[in-house]
Amino acid sequence: MRKKVTLKQLARELNLSISTVSKSLKNDPEISEKTIIRVHELADFYNYKPNPLAVSLKSNKTKTIGVVLPEILNHFFAKALYGIELEASKNGYKILTCITNESYQKEVEYIEMLNYSSVDGFILSLSQETQVLNEFKHLKELKKDNVPIVMFDRVTDEVDCDKIIVDDQYASKTAVEHLIREGCRKIAVITTISELSVAKLRLQGSKDAANIFDEVSLIELHVKDVTTVEEEVEDFLKNNTIDAVLGLDETAASITINMSHKLGYKIPEDISVIGFTDGLLSKHSYPKLTTVSQHAEDLGARAAQVLIHQLDNYTENYKTKTEVIKTSLILRDSSC
Repeated sequence: MRKKVTLKQLARELNLSISTVSKSLKNDPEISEKTIIRVHELADFYNYKPNPLAVSLKSNKTKTIGVVLPEILNHFFAKALYGIELEASKNGYKILTCITNESYQKEVEYIEMLNYSSVDGFILSLSQETQVLNEFKHLKELKKDNVPIVMFDRVTDEVDCDKIIVDDQYASKTAVEHLIREGCRKIAVITTISELSVAKLRLQGSKDAANIFDEVSLIELHVKDVTTVEEEVEDFLKNNTIDAVLGLDETAASITINMSHKLGYKIPEDISVIGFTDGLLSKHSYPKLTTVSQHAEDLGARAAQVLIHQLDNYTENYKTKTEVIKTSLILRDSSC
């Protein structure tokens, strides 16, 4: 394997100063065309690449963003990451991505590792355990060191940073109102993510809609263990008379459809079903799932835009803000 050549070595072999070689590689008009050609030819021969560490030390920037996600198997976070990477790449930034698998300790360790790796800033969505523990010291320490942070989707008011969210409360209120308009009166709310901030907002939105109508009743099923979700949903459907379900996550909604089929219920004739996250489960369930789309790719792209704008236009008096991305109710065959 050929050893990487340095700027100093190029300069020595060409009998030029390091400054002249550096300017030639940038096609600086101060340097003659003949010299520029010589430098580029030798650089191409050695497959020379600038040392990113040296560049970052000179500019005090690495052009690298740390991205910390709670999971990646979830379609929402996969699409959000896609949006982040596209926007970062378009602006000359690279991303380093870590997955916490919903662990607070991993979140702390990965943020510490990325910070020591000198990323310019962070885009993150909180792990479930972080929200349950309500522990944000690791993020507050970043803020003390003036490291820019943008949180998206799962956020906390405990940390003063930019936040990109969807209006989960309004989105679920809209979904339940749609069910009510279609004649549903006994509506169940089922979730496997009840500990998360987004689920609490969605539950409140459901209650807001149901409370408008005296004849509408709302019952809840909070599944704590995902390994038992099918059994719990099946028992719930057996023991409760309902005509609609709002799944606060895609898993809850999709399993509701499956268990309804198993029990002989017709969807949507007997039970209408709406879920969150317009992922693969929604598009390929039978019948196809009516869902609240959070526009994850747009959410991720906007988080990257906000962070990059802050990195490229830093001021000591920077004011943090919270932006809301609008959701869409995508009507498919699982609701009337």
